[in-house]
Amino acid sequence: MNGPTAATLTYVYAVTPPTPALDDVLPTLTGVAGSRVTLLAPVPDGTGPVAFAISDVPRADFEEAVLPARFEDLRWLEETARAHHRVIETLAARTTVLPLRMATLYEDRTRAMRALQSQSQEFATQLARLAAHTEYGVKIYVRPATAPDTRTAAPSAGPGKAYLQARRAQRDAHEDHYQQARTAADRIAEIARQYAADHVAHPPQSGPLTAASVGENVTNAAFLVADADADAFRRAIQAAAEDLPGILLEMTGPWAPYSFTALLPTPEALAPEALASEAPTSEAPPPEPPPPGPGHEPR
Repeated sequence: MNGPTAATLTYVYAVTPPTPALDDVLPTLTGVAGSRVTLLAPVPDGTGPVAFAISDVPRADFEEAVLPARFEDLRWLEETARAHHRVIETLAARTTVLPLRMATLYEDRTRAMRALQSQSQEFATQLARLAAHTEYGVKIYVRPATAPDTRTAAPSAGPGKAYLQARRAQRDAHEDHYQQARTAADRIAEIARQYAADHVAHPPQSGPLTAASVGENVTNAAFLVADADADAFRRAIQAAAEDLPGILLEMTGPWAPYSFTALLPTPEALAPEALASEAPTSEAPPPEPPPPGPGHEPR
């Protein structure tokens, strides 16, 4: 880049129509690093089909040289993820949005504008597909099978036999819980066929994202549901596990359509491999935005 280096970078949260529905919230909406959120539209009067929701953020905190260390700072990561997500959810409550990954950055507004213009038709097509639809998450957990009390074994059973009987009962309960999970998954698939316009199967969560007391996460899915069908979808999902005590069924949402945004890469915003590989995969609590992945354009 020629000339003095600017003190800020352009941070992009989402693609959205430049609609008057946002006029009441944009003057006071702040995002990452406390920066004000504005719309970057292809034409001066903002009447184009799409716009970027952007902020100007400090270069010193977001340039490529420092981002890997920033993404290892869990406090900074959580604050940034929450701010990013808050902006997207605020916009999504008023209009259709295409959420972008956390730390999608451009050198300046001019280059962000070029990226927006190069994909404006694709963005407009996706916004039309997602209009009046919302994302819901559904997770199935297999509850832990507790070991029966060996003191309840038959009086004639010795300690060794009582232990084996208890282990066998625990194993049988464990398998029964997994069968219940398969039953719930089949029911949810049928509900999706009836109500969901699209769905995505995410990898099951494990480790610090799942409390051990909840059980093993075996299904982690997202569903795109028309707003007109949302109430019926929620009722059907909630009823899917009422007779299945061996599992926990968790439904979240409504969220912005994080799982259904298929954005094409542009020459203006390519994620460096070093940053992409070092970015953590944890999700910000609740709700759950997609795993953070920084994206910078080439220098």
